Amino acid sequence: MSASWAAAVQTLRLAPVEQRAPVLFVHGLGDDASAFDALRQRLEQEGWPHLHALSLAPSDGSESLSVLARQVAHEAQALRARTGARRVDVVAFSMGALVTRYWVQLLGGRLMVRRFISISGPHGGSALAFLARGKGITQMRPGSRLLRALQQDTHPWGNTEVHSFWSPWDLMIVPASSSRLPGACERVFPVLFHPWMLTDGRVHDAVVEVLGSPAVAR
Repeated sequence: MSASWAAAVQTLRLAPVEQRAPVLFVHGLGDDASAFDALRQRLEQEGWPHLHALSLAPSDGSESLSVLARQVAHEAQALRARTGARRVDVVAFSMGALVTRYWVQLLGGRLMVRRFISISGPHGGSALAFLARGKGITQMRPGSRLLRALQQDTHPWGNTEVHSFWSPWDLMIVPASSSRLPGACERVFPVLFHPWMLTDGRVHDAVVEVLGSPAVAR
């Protein structure tokens, strides 16, 4: 992290703790809730009071993304009930970002989500998905029926604020530009490997900045 970036983060005015939404983390293919341990620790240090990471089951791509999206919906509703919050923020990685997008666009999640940060999500599909099988894997292939349905939605986000973080050097999302998300605020990070997006300090700083920004009436 550059000195100028670090200084900017240190002087950033975050919203008061009581104004910060609960955060739900959604992991990627072959992972579980522990994938977000480093980022959760960072947010805890910054004072976030309500953080929850779920473990999708199964996470190996064998199940349809719609089934996984319903798990996200259930966890988000439970988090809202526990905290009394009207809306939550979601930080999702890789396959989890596409699962979250499905929930937000097609299952009413836009009514429950204040901010959605997609980190290296295969929103345009990945050519590597042709090398494996499974319902979810097939849906992550470029041009799949699911991806076409999501892309045809002309008003996908409602009042949800959407951000896309991605790396042009991502070797899991092929092409890397598939992580770009229509209508999202975009940030590009020169991170060498797909999983490093969850541990890179610059990405963590950006997550803190986005989630900690004062809410704008929408």
